[in-house]
Formats: sequence, C-alpha cells, structure tokens
Amino acid sequence: MNLVASIKSFFQKNKNDSEGFYSLIRSEKWSSLLGKDQIKMIEGVIEVSSLQVRDIMIPRSNMILLEDDMSIDQMLQIIINSGHSRFPVIGDNKDEVIGILLAKDLLRFSQTNKADFDLNNCLRTATFIPESKQLQILLKEFRKSRNHMAIVVDEYGRTAGLLTIEDVLEQIVGDIEDEYDPEDLPMIKEIGHKKYIVEALIRIEDFNEYFETEFLDEDYDTLGGMLIKMQGKLPQ
Repeated sequence: MNLVASIKSFFQKNKNDSEGFYSLIRSEKWSSLLGKDQIKMIEGVIEVSSLQVRDIMIPRSNMILLEDDMSIDQMLQIIINSGHSRFPVIGDNKDEVIGILLAKDLLRFSQTNKADFDLNNCLRTATFIPESKQLQILLKEFRKSRNHMAIVVDEYGRTAGLLTIEDVLEQIVGDIEDEYDPEDLPMIKEIGHKKYIVEALIRIEDFNEYFETEFLDEDYDTLGGMLIKMQGKLPQ
C-alpha cells in the first residue's frame, strides 16, 4: 500500500486521531521514504486544519502602523526602521484601518517631488477577517486574491491584529527566511581597508559599539532612520 492509500485508509477509520496519524508517518516504513522535512510539512498541514486566525495572528499591540496625517518623512523613517513591506494605515479612529500602504509605493516619491505624494492615491484596499476564521480557508483566500496581508477584527469589528500569508505558510513549512530577517546577513561587513557595508536596519547602539562612535538614538533607532533625518531624504 502506498502512502496516499495509507493516509486515506487511516482517516477513514480514525477521523480525529492526529497523534495516531503522526505515529503512522513517523514509522520506520514511511520515515525512511519521506525524510524529516517532508514529515514536518505533512504534520504542519494537519495542524493548520485545526488552527484559527487568533491562534497565530500578530496582536494589535505589536502592529506597526502608519497614521494618515504623518508626513512622508515620518512614514519613511518607520519603513526604514521596521524593514517591512506593507503597513496598515489608520485615520482619526485609531482602531480603524483605512487601507494598506506598500513601501514601494511610498519610496518612489522619496527621490522626486514629495509634494506630489497623495496618500489616498497610494492606499490599497485592506482585507478584513474575523478572529475565528480557519487558517486553511484563509490560505485558499490568500492564494485566490493574491493578497499578502489581512487585518483581523474581533466580534465588535475592532482591530485585533493582522496576519500575513507568510505567517500561515510558516505553520506548514517552518520559518521562512526573507530579506527582512536581520539575522540572515551580518549587519556590518568589512570589504576593504576602512571600507564597510552596513545594513540600514542596524541599531544605532550597535553601530556605535562597533565603530566607537557616539551618535545619539533619541530620535531614531537605526542607521537608516538617522540618515533619513540628516539628509531629509532616502539615501541612495
């Protein structure tokens, strides 16, 4: 009997026995064929089927938000400091998301006339989902709509958090490394005599410690934020 047939047969007899299923695919017969990564992924798929949005969402208190009355420089500083690519935007009601701003839509104005920037023209429509939505259903909706982020609302319609497609996929395949993970690359790389490549997301205190400098971090947390403040524009 092949693996697919074994899985089908198992769930016909044991519909809700997840632990028994894990024992099946971890057995010597199937683990030698699948390998650890494949087994972990199969277990992730099963786990996702039992999870709801509230189980893995980023809570409201941890969301990085932009406000619609911020200047373009203020928004740029938040974008550089966070390293994210999508940002919920709030208006007068601090609990209501009015849209999503993509970093790339804002950054193109940093090198031209900032007066041309109109937030309303750049905002993308936000997708709202309930805390109780099943992750497997949300994943299908993400794939169908090609959305990458959804705002989670509670039973009263208030913002409870957010969730990205990456968050859902990580439940299946494990941590997904991307260009925004600071631990993936060294923050400071020496390329020659007194020549360095320094990541914009490096914290000022870490920069000072390495180069024995004394830049203050009262107004900004990262090197990128400091350079934007000093130059009044996004450095090239």
